[in-house]
Amino acid sequence: MTSGKPLKVAILWHMHQPMYREPFSDRLVLPWVRFHALKDYLDMPLLAAKYDSIRVTFNLVPSLLDQIELYGNGGTDPHLELSRIAAEDLSESQRRDLLETFFACPAATMIDPFERYRALHRKARDSYHQSILPRLFTAEELRDLQVWSNLVWIDPLFRDQEPIRSLFAKGHQFTEEEKHAMLDWQAGLMRQIVPTYQRLYRDGRIDVSFTPYYHPILPLVCDTDVAREAVPNITLPDVRFRHPEDAEKQIRMSQEKFESLFGAPMKGMWPSEGSVSTDVVAIAEKLGIEWMATDEEILANSWKKAGRDVPHNFQYRVHSAGSVRLFFRDHALSDRIGFVYSGWEAGRAVEDFISTLQRIRQSSEKELDRTIVPIILDGENAWEYFSNDGAEFLDELYRRLNDDPLIETVTMAEAARTLPAEPLPALFAGSWINHNFRIWIGHHEDNRAWNLLALTRDALASFEQANPGFDRERLATAWRQIYIAEGSDWCWWYGDDHRGANNAEFDAIYRRHLAAVFETLGIDVPAEIRIPIHRKTVSTLVLAPENHVTPIIDGRVTHFYEWSGAGSYDCRQAGTTMHRVERVIDRVHFAYDTELVH
Repeated sequence: MTSGKPLKVAILWHMHQPMYREPFSDRLVLPWVRFHALKDYLDMPLLAAKYDSIRVTFNLVPSLLDQIELYGNGGTDPHLELSRIAAEDLSESQRRDLLETFFACPAATMIDPFERYRALHRKARDSYHQSILPRLFTAEELRDLQVWSNLVWIDPLFRDQEPIRSLFAKGHQFTEEEKHAMLDWQAGLMRQIVPTYQRLYRDGRIDVSFTPYYHPILPLVCDTDVAREAVPNITLPDVRFRHPEDAEKQIRMSQEKFESLFGAPMKGMWPSEGSVSTDVVAIAEKLGIEWMATDEEILANSWKKAGRDVPHNFQYRVHSAGSVRLFFRDHALSDRIGFVYSGWEAGRAVEDFISTLQRIRQSSEKELDRTIVPIILDGENAWEYFSNDGAEFLDELYRRLNDDPLIETVTMAEAARTLPAEPLPALFAGSWINHNFRIWIGHHEDNRAWNLLALTRDALASFEQANPGFDRERLATAWRQIYIAEGSDWCWWYGDDHRGANNAEFDAIYRRHLAAVFETLGIDVPAEIRIPIHRKTVSTLVLAPENHVTPIIDGRVTHFYEWSGAGSYDCRQAGTTMHRVERVIDRVHFAYDTELVH
């Protein structure tokens, strides 16, 4: 016999992209804000609001909203600029850029399902004449590529709208007029995003929270030495960065933005990358933040820090640190949505998710009045790996949650307000990734980035003190560049942890923001800021494991974080100039958990 009481489940979708906007410009250097605006930012709240009993929290990054607004007002990016050029007028270098960048999406789900896009991809990929590749494509083929590389990012929810429906139906031999009609339609869609969140929030169909404005790792902004709590032997920057006032400013700016958009106080936040520390919670309490969230590994280590055994069902409680309520995400369930279910049939994936919730409910039968299951994950990047952008999965998930009387979805704010909170004896400083900050500090590149940030910030503070009559608007512009440079995304791409096609671009943007501080003040930019931080080679061929990892051994990288925390050997950097062989294996990963070596 069960009590009939429902298990409360709090789902939070985190919406974030880096700050791609160039200083003093309406241009974004990469197109990912626009692509995800077409594919994720509007359909996600509309799908959640489709069912009467579903309540979901959307955590938005204010700097993301600024960039969406910029697109709605005529902002651009290199991909959009290349898309707008008439195919017949493309230079050879522009043709090469187009062929190198216009297939940047998962082929299995976003290229192969569409005959024309698939054929163009295969022609570009399989050509043995890369040196003359731009001349192998006709203007008609290039125009079709311009259209398809935009078209596939449009969410299935909007593909019945014109001119999108006609373009999908036609499939090829697009005209310049049709292409430009589609590109103009994009701006109109992006202008609907913020008003939709406002309307659904006002109607009580969704809840909204904000991350600190430019997505900083708040504990490191407060004090970079906090990284030693999780990794005592970590190598830190030469200059200790310690500016809790900046962390407070980043939260205050979000509060002001939230109130201007939604006409109500900002109640809570998913701090950037789930990063927390005692200092951060104290600032949040001072500013009236009611709730914050992070990962269950932080909670487990917090109990260990207090010298206490981890209690039963520890992650399924609302904990308190002063007046701030803390939620700890169910790591496994959240990651199943983000990284595992994309390879499953939608019905099977949803059944697995619901069955897991039912087991949690059964084990918590006597404690349902104070039990909450937080499901917190990226609300955008996972869906391109699902068929049809995850539409079937999300619709079935919401339907099952809506119709199940023993499961009740609640917002984070509602749970913080209504569920009893249990005092947390201590708080471990870390992020949702391996409960530490190694992604953002400790590597030579990361540390140099922090050193340059400290140099630039100190220069600005000294200049402001020495020039009390300096133009206040220009000073505000300079400080804004500092806050942007405090964002997490720059150091995400520094170091050996993440190597991608755009590392050099991220490096250039970061240093451009630092240079903009000096340019705004009218003083010379230090030479060290001109020198790239990113190095094209890794510092070592072998990285040692730093965490327990249990991957799925199936010959594929099932999801981005499957081997996060594992050791690796970089085969791309191995070998000598004396003998170069055809490379079959790029990288060997190795890891261990409590039972096996993988």
